[in-house]
Amino acid sequence: MNKKAVTEKQNKKTGGSSAALIWRFLKGSRLLFTLSILSATIASFADMIGPQIIRAAVDNALGGQEAHFSKPVMDLVDHFGGFAYLGKHLWIMALALVIIAVLRTVMQYVFRVSNTAATETLVKTMRDSLFSHIERLPYSWHMKNHTGDIIQRCTSDLDTMRSFVSEQLTNVMRIIILLILAIVFMLRMDVALTLIAMIPVPFIMAYSIVFHGKIGKGFLECDENEGILSTMAQENLTGVRVVRAFGRERFEKDRFEAQNDYYTGKWARLAGVMSFYWSSQDILSGIEVMLVIVFGAIFCIRDRMTAGEYIAFISYNSMLVWPIRMLGRMISEMSKAGVSIDRIAYIMDSEEEKAPEDPDYPPMDKDIEFNHVSFAYEGGPEILHDISFKMKAGTTLGILGGTGSGKSTIVLLLDKMYDLPENCGTITIGGINIKDIDTEWLRRNIGMVLQEPFLFSRSLRENLSITSETISMEDIREAAAAACLDETIDSFSNGYDTFVGERGVTLSGGQKQRAAIARMLTRNTPVMIFDDSLSAVDTETDSRIRRSLESRFGSASIILISHRITTLSKADQIIVLDDGKIVERGTHDELCRAGGIYQKINEIQASSRETAS
Repeated sequence: MNKKAVTEKQNKKTGGSSAALIWRFLKGSRLLFTLSILSATIASFADMIGPQIIRAAVDNALGGQEAHFSKPVMDLVDHFGGFAYLGKHLWIMALALVIIAVLRTVMQYVFRVSNTAATETLVKTMRDSLFSHIERLPYSWHMKNHTGDIIQRCTSDLDTMRSFVSEQLTNVMRIIILLILAIVFMLRMDVALTLIAMIPVPFIMAYSIVFHGKIGKGFLECDENEGILSTMAQENLTGVRVVRAFGRERFEKDRFEAQNDYYTGKWARLAGVMSFYWSSQDILSGIEVMLVIVFGAIFCIRDRMTAGEYIAFISYNSMLVWPIRMLGRMISEMSKAGVSIDRIAYIMDSEEEKAPEDPDYPPMDKDIEFNHVSFAYEGGPEILHDISFKMKAGTTLGILGGTGSGKSTIVLLLDKMYDLPENCGTITIGGINIKDIDTEWLRRNIGMVLQEPFLFSRSLRENLSITSETISMEDIREAAAAACLDETIDSFSNGYDTFVGERGVTLSGGQKQRAAIARMLTRNTPVMIFDDSLSAVDTETDSRIRRSLESRFGSASIILISHRITTLSKADQIIVLDDGKIVERGTHDELCRAGGIYQKINEIQASSRETAS
């Protein structure tokens, strides 16, 4: 399935839930948005009253013409002495205009404050919800989605939603009220001139709908390419040492610029469409204003309309032009916002890790058993083929195998990073299927150091203590000593307060691995997994770490994955994987006499050590 088809599929999936998702995000800001809409409504009513006061002053108070206002309005005028009295005391009508203007100003202020507070609350809710949801998504989901694209959805797309809600959506009520009231007042003054003023409306709405699809497609392409650009930037920043080590700066620069040019071209073409859209809308609006002024003047000359009505009509028409243009703009902005909310909904609609309905919390210092386990990653070939082994509690299991043989897959399945499908075997701890064990409890009791250790952009102390909020400095030092990291830390001028760059870039490969090991050891879990996590340390340090583990954590069940025979030699049981199958198993001595893969690798590595010495 190509990228376009995948995107269309995602849009179909998320489109129906967009409104529900926005309503969910509005929790905590609904009252503020209600206040902003209410204040905007009052401001709109104030806008409508001003021209009527001016019309009454010109036609009735000064012109002496018979008034045709509603009974409540006439009662209010009579209360102030009638139009004749107001004509001699125009300051009263001027004061009324000032009061209306002040009310409008106050309501606009309330609208801006409440709208801003509501929007920022909405954005905070969206950020919190997105981050919390992403944290609970399966490991497999993260493997299928680029980090840069996820960041782009959580930043640029979220900002698009903020702009739409704060600048467009909250003005809907005000626009509708302005439209209705302006048209009602205009119709009461002159039906024919009102129809003339409404001529551009169907044209503006029609081509707005036509442009809606084109603009939406353009925004989607721009968003997708911005995600690709963000991914490239993120990968190059985090992998800067690799880029420089291989002298690939120019290649990566050219690659980034090519994508940036393509992305810029997309925006330029979209800007061309938008410019034509806005320009044509401005032309139609200008024609509409011209027609109202010309025909209104003609109607005044023919005594079909009074001077006051003409002034009021032009005021209402100027109010009518803005809502009509805003509705057209809203239709186009909806295209952009619709793309963003669909991209955000794709994340929020992604299914979180499933927890067992009635989870078990068994002791984890028990036997671990794989029974006829087979597994394939989504869309790929089968990686593990009928894997069966039993690991006694408190023993050490060594796993040896070539690249792609399934070593890491075994421990990822044990930690429930991937769910084992039905009819693909079972994995048990103490006889209990891990599917029935609470996932958080399982992972809390399994310490894992992955092939590629990840350190955060924090101090060494913060990186080592990340596993617990209450860990003491003594425990941190003990874990560092067990990982043979204490002497290295003491050699740093800032010791445990030494700042570690992004992904541990300021440390060597061996230092990063030992820091990751120390971090895992702070939890003192009953099950410990070392996924080729000693590959970057020298043989002597490797030996020291293993001796330290034996003396300090001898009761833990330890799984060692390594290509180095010396690392596996003291394991109680060693299994050898080849093409996803267990082809050998036994102790180091037994496998060295078996004449298989293990013996050959041992002989090669022994010969290399002799040559090196």
